[in-house]
Amino acid sequence: MRQITQLANRIRIVTQEFKQRDSAAIGVWIAAGGRYEAQENKGVAHFLEHMAFKGSDKYSCDDTKQLIEGVGGNVNAFTAEEETCYYAKVPAKHLKQTFDVLSDITFFPKIMPKDVEKERAVILEEIKMYHDQPQYYVMELLEELLWPHHPLGQNLAGTMASVGGMSTAQLKTFQKAYYLPSNTVISACGPIKHEDIVQWVRTKLGRLNGPQGPDYIPARKIQEAPAVHLFHKSTEQMHLALGYLAYETNHKDYYALALLSIILGGNMSSRLFNEVREKRGLAYSIGSGVKSMNDTGAFIVRAGVDNAKIGAALELILKVLKSVAKNGIKSDEFKRAQEYYMGQFLLGLEDTMDQMLWMGAGVISQDKVKSLDDVIKKIKAVTLGDIKRVAAEILDPKRLNMAIVGPLTDAQQAQLRRHCQVD
Repeated sequence: MRQITQLANRIRIVTQEFKQRDSAAIGVWIAAGGRYEAQENKGVAHFLEHMAFKGSDKYSCDDTKQLIEGVGGNVNAFTAEEETCYYAKVPAKHLKQTFDVLSDITFFPKIMPKDVEKERAVILEEIKMYHDQPQYYVMELLEELLWPHHPLGQNLAGTMASVGGMSTAQLKTFQKAYYLPSNTVISACGPIKHEDIVQWVRTKLGRLNGPQGPDYIPARKIQEAPAVHLFHKSTEQMHLALGYLAYETNHKDYYALALLSIILGGNMSSRLFNEVREKRGLAYSIGSGVKSMNDTGAFIVRAGVDNAKIGAALELILKVLKSVAKNGIKSDEFKRAQEYYMGQFLLGLEDTMDQMLWMGAGVISQDKVKSLDDVIKKIKAVTLGDIKRVAAEILDPKRLNMAIVGPLTDAQQAQLRRHCQVD
């Protein structure tokens, strides 16, 4: 049974009891991430996530790892655009100790200047690594096009300049501004009792207080013309990413777009996979996906293409997208997409960690967890007409953004711009 409790200081606790499990997963979620930053402190949320594992008032860096990994568990964290999560999966009998460790490093990190300097070097190398890997760098370029002059269009890890100049004071200021009870969700799943988790949280964090954290800058919703960024790099393969501004998480057509993405590039039965890879051999990898946030989103197509075939590949991809926007889809592929979505959704919630992440993400962003029945009902409510309507709206050529990383010739660049109707 799933339960949600809010403490007097507004910390929210969501749990799901799985009796027939040996493991338990727990996450400490903070409603702050990359889009809450400014240019001068870009990367601070990610930097702070790293610093938490350097130790807290109660636990040293070694304690943090040994008390969880030493009992057979796994511990980690991630920073996203709208949230940061510190999480672990352990044998259930060690969950209380694990929560104590995670909550301590989250809310009471030491953030020592010597540790800041060490971790700065690590993060700078991480930024270099992503820039060296074209399949990642192309996405950074695409996001700059989707959300220009906005935190969403900037590297989540920050820049060489912002991270290079990040101070201990900036880290502490961000932590104080956003790591607040009202911004916090504790999510847990496994052979647990909801009242036990609530009591642990109340004892450990019940005395914390503070206002609501500052909000983020809204993202744009309208794009008047296509945009292209072509980056020359000596690689063995062209890396292509197309992005169209799309829907926020709670949009009424979110599930129609999710099904459209499956039909176009969600699996090996999809149109793009069949047309671009199987029939024409123009790409080794190709697929599509949906990225959604509280007030914006994107539909994205990615491909790894033979250097000599980039023009033909782009032309075919755009032809497939245009065909769906104009003519819609067939009933059989629509039914397959519905079954695929529901099957993948079910399979994705079998594990305690998967359940914990699903619940935490729902409560931190929407203050609720969608039930399995709700999701299935909404998927089944989508019609063929909805898919065609959404495709025509989202795949509007004016919404197109394209980034490519590879050894582009001048002739190829001109050809690609023509395909995208960009001078």
